[in-house]
Amino acid sequence: MVKKVSLYEYFVEKTWSLTEEWYGSLSQDQSGVYSSRDPKVVEVLKKQNHDFHVNFSSIFNKGKEEFSKHFQEWVTAIAQDEAHLATPITNIIQEFFRTQEQYLNLVEEYAALYEESISLEEITVWKREIVKTFSDIILRFSCENAKAAEEKSNAQQQMIIELSSPVIILADKIGLLPLIGEINAYRANVMFENTLQKSAKHGLERLFIDLSGVPVIDTMVVHQIFQLIKGLNLIGIQTSLSGIRPDIAQTAVNLGIQFKDIEVYSTLAQAFKARELIGN
Repeated sequence: MVKKVSLYEYFVEKTWSLTEEWYGSLSQDQSGVYSSRDPKVVEVLKKQNHDFHVNFSSIFNKGKEEFSKHFQEWVTAIAQDEAHLATPITNIIQEFFRTQEQYLNLVEEYAALYEESISLEEITVWKREIVKTFSDIILRFSCENAKAAEEKSNAQQQMIIELSSPVIILADKIGLLPLIGEINAYRANVMFENTLQKSAKHGLERLFIDLSGVPVIDTMVVHQIFQLIKGLNLIGIQTSLSGIRPDIAQTAVNLGIQFKDIEVYSTLAQAFKARELIGN
């Protein structure tokens, strides 16, 4: 136990030198956060690396449960860090292994200083503990990083979808929903919900829905659009539909959708003109 405490103290004394040694030996062809030369980014990166060493050193000073808890906080923070999320995970894992090599070398240095009192068996045990702990940290980080990356991707996708179905206020109680790009089942559902909420929030009485920017519309999407129109009518919002191409009209007819209660225009300009939003 005395030797472990002494080894811990030896590690702690080396934390900043380990960080400087690690940063100084970074490969020139690294990418992501490791390639940055921005002083602020480098400062944060070094601080994160130093925090790693402070935490890792305690492997020989704390109980396993306490060590695991403290290190999990570091792992989660780095996995969710934007700069690390923008860095290929293979590069990050490579740096974990390079850092592991630093600690294996430290054990050798420590053993050389006290070779008369340290056995080969003790050195082997310490090295195994270091390798096992690094394996656990890498596994934890990989799981947390994948989770954070998925959450970020989902959030970005949600934002893109919401931005791709905006309700634009044209005049008092009049809005426009310009649909652009491919509409899949998920986007159609989000569009339905967002449009109803935004239209009600702005107190709209009429909403222009323009389909001229949608390249392909299948049966499901046509059905969803007309369900949206019904939903808007139920909350007292009249609709004007523009940009309907022959293929969209054919799909609607095949579905048995009736246009008799819907104002339909070939272009958005015609819809605006009919409602006197633009002049002749």
